[in-house]
Amino acid sequence: MLVVTDLTKSFEVPEGGRVEIVRVPAFALGAGEQRALRGESGSGKTTFLNLIAGILSADGGRVEIDGIDMAALTESRRDQLRAEKLGYIFQTFNLLQGYTVLENVMLGMSFGPRGADRVQATELLTRVGLGHRLRHFPRQLSTGQQQRVAVARALANRPKLVLADEPTGNLDRVHAHEALALIREVCRENGAALLLVSHDEAVLAQFAGVQDFKVINAAARGVLSP
Repeated sequence: MLVVTDLTKSFEVPEGGRVEIVRVPAFALGAGEQRALRGESGSGKTTFLNLIAGILSADGGRVEIDGIDMAALTESRRDQLRAEKLGYIFQTFNLLQGYTVLENVMLGMSFGPRGADRVQATELLTRVGLGHRLRHFPRQLSTGQQQRVAVARALANRPKLVLADEPTGNLDRVHAHEALALIREVCRENGAALLLVSHDEAVLAQFAGVQDFKVINAAARGVLSP
């Protein structure tokens, strides 16, 4: 489902030159597989997910999703592939405050191959326990409820790969456990692969296969020459 080869990314620094953040020689995730990566803040794990999703452009290397090389696509085709194949659960939710819960999910669906489907969006929100909150706005929801909307939105197009960036970072321990269990369950139901990154040991403990991001990421973090 996901194959990463010789992926590199660096950023300019004010003093001149560039700092290499990501250098992943090889990484793979199979269809339906669920894996967690351990990484502290600033380790480059969010950058890694954004490179996989095509939100950031890599300096070099390949990211293949379901056999398709992201780097070889035009920007519009990358957007289309992301809508068709990927679901992304952000730590900060990124919900649109001027739209209702139902509208947030339907808007996400509108970019996918099947378009917005009110019935399906309603069913999914009911599945995550928000069937009674369809017409509420994000500001009217608790933090845990907003996370559930973000989960529903990420899974609405039935993605083949779900990326989760510290998805429980804004939740208390009880709600974090419930949210993660929900994410994993819905991914299993849809046959979606799940790649989660976190520094929270309680979250990581729920995965059988946990890798340290610093092990797969060989970036030196030194300042490269200008």
